[in-house]
Amino acid sequence: MDRYTVLLVDDEEEVIQVIMKKIDWEGLGFSVIGYANNGMKALEMVEEFQPDVVMTDIKMPYMDGMELASRVKAEYPATKLLIFTGFDEFEYAKEAVHLEVEEYILKPVNSIELTQVFTQMKKKLDQEISEKRNTQILQKYYMDSLPFLQSTFYSALIEGKVKEEEIPKYLSYYQISLSGPCFCCLVIHTSSSQMSENMNPMLLTTSVNKQAEERLSEKWRAKSFSYSGNMVLIVQFNHENKVSELTDDCDHFCKYAKRIIGALVTVGIGRVCSDLIELKKSYTDAREAVSYRVLYGSSRAINIREIAPSEMGSVEGLSDTELANLLKSIRLGSEEAIKEAVNKYLDHIFLPAKSIQQYGIMVMELLSSMYRFASNHEIGIREFQEDMKNLYSELLDMEMEELRAWFTRISLTLHEKLLNERSNSTKSFVYKAKEYVSNHYADENLSLDDICGALGVSNSYFSTVFKKETGNSFIAYLTDYRMDQASRLLLETNEKSYIIAKKVGYSDPNYFSYVFKRRFGVSPSKYRTEHVESEK
Repeated sequence: MDRYTVLLVDDEEEVIQVIMKKIDWEGLGFSVIGYANNGMKALEMVEEFQPDVVMTDIKMPYMDGMELASRVKAEYPATKLLIFTGFDEFEYAKEAVHLEVEEYILKPVNSIELTQVFTQMKKKLDQEISEKRNTQILQKYYMDSLPFLQSTFYSALIEGKVKEEEIPKYLSYYQISLSGPCFCCLVIHTSSSQMSENMNPMLLTTSVNKQAEERLSEKWRAKSFSYSGNMVLIVQFNHENKVSELTDDCDHFCKYAKRIIGALVTVGIGRVCSDLIELKKSYTDAREAVSYRVLYGSSRAINIREIAPSEMGSVEGLSDTELANLLKSIRLGSEEAIKEAVNKYLDHIFLPAKSIQQYGIMVMELLSSMYRFASNHEIGIREFQEDMKNLYSELLDMEMEELRAWFTRISLTLHEKLLNERSNSTKSFVYKAKEYVSNHYADENLSLDDICGALGVSNSYFSTVFKKETGNSFIAYLTDYRMDQASRLLLETNEKSYIIAKKVGYSDPNYFSYVFKRRFGVSPSKYRTEHVESEK
């Protein structure tokens, strides 16, 4: 490697010349870049050349060696300091130690001693350079692997494999900022079955994921990673009520992806949590929300809290995959899918039973699981309201085909009741919306945001449910309601049109007249005249 550089500092030039001549600098691996006869000049040369070693006398004009050493150590901490002087005083030695001076050498300088000092100095500099370069290499490796380490941590977090007390340590190690205070998991699913024939599924998914990062990451401080074939985002926001805005942003992204990229994208939104350890549940909910696309359609955001507030009883904890699939079919599947799931469960779980004791345990587990499912979804079934002990005994006495028929009937009943519960829930939801309109239609500032805020749902979900139940968009419904109230006031009162306009939420009488004519085909004044004359 290149030789290390040395700056010599002493106000006695003959001393410097002796040192330069007596030492085999090149053989030691050093070169003298110059010398200075006072501390001020030495400091200027240090600033210009930044030598590896400064060897200085103590007693010099303008700036002594101790002050020079102090300045060099403060401004160039990597530079090594050697002090040589004829003043053998303890206080100097003590201060030299404080300044982390490498050696304190007494004059007259002995060439053998000085050679030994610089031999050791060379070894020390070599070691430091080697360690520094190794550290830099390791740092580069670390930075290169950081995205992978972060992604692995996120995956472990949503799998529940990270201990709560270890989370701060990993956040620090992997340079991750998750300050919250509210967190939520998004699962972005890109359909691979519904795309143009010439489209590569991997390229389409990659394009969707990139666009999702660009459109959602900054605003929602999201951490994105791939998991189980989908893209997952851990988003952060300041208050739980922001989740409705998040849902709308995700819904807008789904529409954008379909229009611009040609991809059918569903974004599942899990429940909001305040602790990172709870992200496992949020992810499970988000994944569950994506599965509801069979009911609500793709190319939209689905918030589990909005679509199924009473359906959030989890099947988590069930060790049996077939039973978990069955319960999923009861929630989302068709009648045929439910029958198939029932048969698969019985064939895979019950038939291998080798003893009556095993069979009895399986019946009890089945009965308990179905009962929990009904309770979690607030569904009452007559069989479960009876004495559970008697029901258990009856099931034990059944032949396999009888049990299969009972199990199928219960599963289909649960499915039907769940559908009715959903229908009743949405009808109640729409009723509340209509009631809100009847109480606030006179407010000219009444908007979709207002009613969604009052109901605590996102605009996208509200609009979907409202149109599905009424056949009308909310704005169209509000307009029709206002016009109905206006027509009533026109016939029941003698108030001017502009007064009536204000009473039904229109500050601009001209615009009110335009909307009224579009609805009834005539202006407000003519509408009043025609109906009054017809009554005569």
